Amino acid sequence: MRLWQFWWRTLVLSTQYNPPEFVELMMTSLAMALLATWGYTSDWPYLVLSSSFAMGAALSMWVRGTTMPSSNSRMVQVMAILLIIYSFYAFCHLVDYM
Repeated sequence: MRLWQFWWRTLVLSTQYNPPEFVELMMTSLAMALLATWGYTSDWPYLVLSSSFAMGAALSMWVRGTTMPSSNSRMVQVMAILLIIYSFYAFCHLVDYM
C-alpha cells in the first residue's frame, strides 16, 4: 500500500509542480502506446491517433520552450523535432491505407 501511496504522491506533486510537462509526458506516452498497438494490429486509426498525440506533444514542447526557457531546452527541442518527424512519417504512411 505504501508503494501505491508513494507513486500517487509523486504523480500529484509532478502535476502541481509543472503541469505542461506532465501533459506532454502523458501525450507522448499515449503516442508510444498507440504506436505499439498499431504495430500489433496494423489498424490505421491507431496510427492516426498516435501521430496526432505526438504532433500535439511536439507543438506543446515547442511553445513551452519558447515561452519559458529552461536549462534543458535543447533536449526538449530535439525531442519535439523527433516527434514532428515521426508524425509526418506516420501521416505519409497512411497513404498505404487509402
